[in-house]
Amino acid sequence: MKKYILGALIMGLVACQKQNQDFNTYRQWWHVKTLELKSKHPLYNSFGGIHHIYANELAYKALKANQTYPEGAMFVFDLLEVQSNEEATAEGKRKVLAYMKKTSNHPDTGNWEFGAYKGGDKSQQIVTDAKAQCFACHASQKEKDYVFSSWRP
Repeated sequence: MKKYILGALIMGLVACQKQNQDFNTYRQWWHVKTLELKSKHPLYNSFGGIHHIYANELAYKALKANQTYPEGAMFVFDLLEVQSNEEATAEGKRKVLAYMKKTSNHPDTGNWEFGAYKGGDKSQQIVTDAKAQCFACHASQKEKDYVFSSWRP
């Protein structure tokens, strides 16, 4: 019996490490979207800046095929300040690093898990109520499995 419990604990630890490893390597995923949210946008106070959206392999394949996302599909939203002058616009400091991961453990948010970290610091989780803070907006994208991004060939 002890061997089975130990085996289950090890498998759980490996799964957690794999999930964290996947999230830590998001810059090696598919970069699927970039945009700049400007001051006249209604969500500017929370999300103003340069947006980069990354998709893991599962999310990328479903996005490209316009299909429902499978369990484990994951997007990362990298929000950066804008540094602009008369000659160029560039990325500034990271404001937020957020993710959404498809998982059946969250039926109240369309089977997506949401998380966001201030400045990308994983010790500063800023999502305390995913349904109100994230899913309230994503619910408008139900026909696209709650994802704002679309495939652009």
